[in-house]
Amino acid sequence: MTEKTEYLNQTGVSHFFLEGLMYTAEHPTFFLLLFLLIYSITVTGNVLILITVSYDPHLHLPMYHFLGHLSFLDACLSTVTVPKLTAGLVTLDGKVISFQGCAVQLYSFHFLASTECFLYAVMAYDRYLAICQPLHYPVAMNRRLCAGLAGSTWAIGTIHSIIHTSLTFHLLYCGPHHIAYFFCDIPPVLKLACEDTSINEIVMLANIGIVAAGCLILIVISYIFIVAAVLRIRTAEGRQRAFSTCTAHLTVVLLYYVPPVCIYLQPSSSGPGAGAPAVFYTIVTPMLNPFIYTLRNKEMKRALRRLLCRGSRESSADSPPP
Repeated sequence: MTEKTEYLNQTGVSHFFLEGLMYTAEHPTFFLLLFLLIYSITVTGNVLILITVSYDPHLHLPMYHFLGHLSFLDACLSTVTVPKLTAGLVTLDGKVISFQGCAVQLYSFHFLASTECFLYAVMAYDRYLAICQPLHYPVAMNRRLCAGLAGSTWAIGTIHSIIHTSLTFHLLYCGPHHIAYFFCDIPPVLKLACEDTSINEIVMLANIGIVAAGCLILIVISYIFIVAAVLRIRTAEGRQRAFSTCTAHLTVVLLYYVPPVCIYLQPSSSGPGAGAPAVFYTIVTPMLNPFIYTLRNKEMKRALRRLLCRGSRESSADSPPP
């Protein structure tokens, strides 16, 4: 007997069936076009920011370095869920995902989501140093520390995801194989296990709770010091400039943290109807982030204009004369 056959006999199932989102089956064409449009905007916007941050010398600063990481994570996070969701709207076979594919999707999702969670805390710390300690900021947030903080978010996100993926798929799954969700996430997958999942749920709540609460506490503490420092600025223009660099970050933090709290604090409520909060922070928020950061950041808007103008000049120069 091959190793693959033994593996399938131990799990009892070779594939899962993703039931998708509520109400999408009644109007599949509409939702297909809608999700394709959102996905196109998400990838285009985040890739454009990533290119702008990489090539514009005016943006070679820690804040924009972290923004580049965020844009990459957002594009990948949307890619983990949207293509499979849209495939399920086209055919029934598109709703089928292999056991191994489900494990990969769950790992990728939690790796990207947790890394982004840690990155938001790092970005808050960066804003704290820039506003509260402006004279020491160039030395404190040097290139080495900047790279170390960004790399640490990826490393911790990897460990976090490995823990949850190994615990989830170490269980026995003998049927049913219908996942009442639009992608493989921990709560709906655990409902299909043929073993007691109480330990898994405790670890999930403790681990995700510690990660989310820890990052949120660091962000709140950073902004308490930031607000206190901004209020000490005497000029209204100075206060406005300081707040403008923080509002975009605060906006995406709120959009990112509220929906997962609704999902993971109530794992028993997972189902097609519970997918709405997940749609918001896995599909909608990654699309909104490029707009939030560009519309609220004058330097980013100027850099985008320089990039687009440069591209138009190069294309006109390459075109043959009439």
